[in-house]
Amino acid sequence: MPAERTVAPVVPDASPKTTAGRAPTGVVFLNLGGPETLDQVEPFLLALFDDREIIKLPFQSLLGPYIAKRRAPMVRENYRRIGGGSPILKHTRAQAAGLIERLDARFPNNAPHKAYIAFRYVTPTADDALRQMAADGVRRAVAFSQYPQFSCTTTGSSLNELWRAEKRLGLTGRFDWSIIDRWPTHPGFVKAMANTVRDAIATLPEHARETATILFSAHSLPLSVIEKGDHYPQEMGATVAAVIAELRLRNPYLLSYQSEVGPVKWLGPSTERVIRELPQQGVRDVIVVPIAFTSDHIETLSELDLEYGEVARHAGYRNYIRAAALNDRADFLDALGDIVAEHLCSGERSSVRYGLKCPGCTNAGCRTMPAPVAVTAG
Repeated sequence: MPAERTVAPVVPDASPKTTAGRAPTGVVFLNLGGPETLDQVEPFLLALFDDREIIKLPFQSLLGPYIAKRRAPMVRENYRRIGGGSPILKHTRAQAAGLIERLDARFPNNAPHKAYIAFRYVTPTADDALRQMAADGVRRAVAFSQYPQFSCTTTGSSLNELWRAEKRLGLTGRFDWSIIDRWPTHPGFVKAMANTVRDAIATLPEHARETATILFSAHSLPLSVIEKGDHYPQEMGATVAAVIAELRLRNPYLLSYQSEVGPVKWLGPSTERVIRELPQQGVRDVIVVPIAFTSDHIETLSELDLEYGEVARHAGYRNYIRAAALNDRADFLDALGDIVAEHLCSGERSSVRYGLKCPGCTNAGCRTMPAPVAVTAG
């Protein structure tokens, strides 16, 4: 990655000016995505288990498809139970629309702003986003990770795929890029997360509100990724600490991890095990908070609500409540607007940590940026 230098910032201008003929600023929403229909489930899983930046398997070209095909019927049934597909595209479109509305209102002199969605394993893909950006005449582009906490397996994989897609399409050098690669403790995000916890607490009987255990649940990662030095556990802990500080409550709290798949060791403790065992310590009321997920999808609607809800019922809780995902909450849309606006005004190309690879990294393509936004003299 080129050496970090200060980039000329966007200067906010609230005066009404014409935007006719001005090249739009493009913001690319990077996320995992999810199958919208049951027919998309198996192709989604095949792509997921083929990605060695997510999970490395022995004989991956054989074992990956085997695991994907074997899991497909069960996963398809899980999607059927939540309505026949993932709502993540719907929520991401709403988040993108909310972001653009806020950017255009804040920086009318720099409008228009346009949002594009680049999912990792399902349409719309990075190729789709880049083609549309080129057609729209975008030059200045921001790759905006929708994973608040950085991991090579999520943000890193999505960025690497974005650069590969740019090369596939012959668009290398077409866009001037900067990256929002993490925002685990952004005040707006932390406030929105704290508000979802407060809303959940308010649904409890009054006598349980001060004693209910808050269980923050994040997507797990293979331990092999963590041992290489992935930033994810540190940033997840920072988010939890920031949300607890914002809440100013004395409720006990824990951090656990969910969604382990495949024959490898995963970061724990597992959310399922924690839910099963907490009543043995006298816990009767629990609020589960999807701390790594900014919108509802199968991990919230199926895993936390249905699967772990059943575990909780058998474990004997009085109250098992899942805090709502952020989705298109106004306070979260405000946070997204602040994150991008602050990035544009800062002149940063990326976070200071982005260019530093994990100590055990062996991926030559990691932490690159093919055409960083140009530095303005002076």
